[in-house]
Amino acid sequence: MAIFSDLIENIMEVFMDDFSVYGKTFDGCLENLEKVLQRCKEVDLVLNWEKCHFMVREGIVLGHKVSERGIEVDRAKIEVIEQLPPPTNLKALRSFLGHAGFYRRFIKNFSFIARPLSNMLSKDTPFVFDDTCLEAFHTLKKALVTAPIIQPPDWNAPFEIMCAASDYAVGAVLGQSRDRKHHVISYASKTLTGPQLNYSTTKKELLAVVFAIDKFRSYLVGAKVIIYTDHAALKYLLTKKDAKPRLIWWVLQL
Repeated sequence: MAIFSDLIENIMEVFMDDFSVYGKTFDGCLENLEKVLQRCKEVDLVLNWEKCHFMVREGIVLGHKVSERGIEVDRAKIEVIEQLPPPTNLKALRSFLGHAGFYRRFIKNFSFIARPLSNMLSKDTPFVFDDTCLEAFHTLKKALVTAPIIQPPDWNAPFEIMCAASDYAVGAVLGQSRDRKHHVISYASKTLTGPQLNYSTTKKELLAVVFAIDKFRSYLVGAKVIIYTDHAALKYLLTKKDAKPRLIWWVLQL
């Protein structure tokens, strides 16, 4: 990665031993490609020709299909998941949740949907794949098959976060408004556990905000952020001097 340190985020992106070179125009992409190949030549870096793809409008990058439309799931992987039968043991269940979880950023309320399945992974919990689990299994598969196209961030525009909480989970959507339309960048969700399940509605709603900011921190640092929540009491907490210590600590984290 150090080899391309001055080129990363300008004309290319690198992850482990994979890299992508891009440009706004065909000629610009050719110029950038020449720079990268010249750098490879200078440091005697050998590329695997069979794994190289040049001047494409779309391609699979780290398990995702990337194009001018945005970022999509890899349909080849989804077809494999779609053909999976309901799990009959914990090993199969872990495998399914692992495959589905890889694309959880595309699925709204993933943790809430998967909760009946995830609960069976808890210690000393018997494996009972009942109708509730079967419904969750099929709902997740359907969500993957119909997964939306999400968008890369525009670093010059403010980010928008929509937060919500339920009895058992918190969720958030990171997006941006462009041309009067809201574009999703990523979904995130988390199942509540232990004492969190007994939190009041206000605490759960604030926990959703804290979770979202922590989850999307890499996008938000140094950027303008607009947070939407349907719980009016949260706004009041910002000015309430005698709020409970935990709520004050959470507000300070924001």
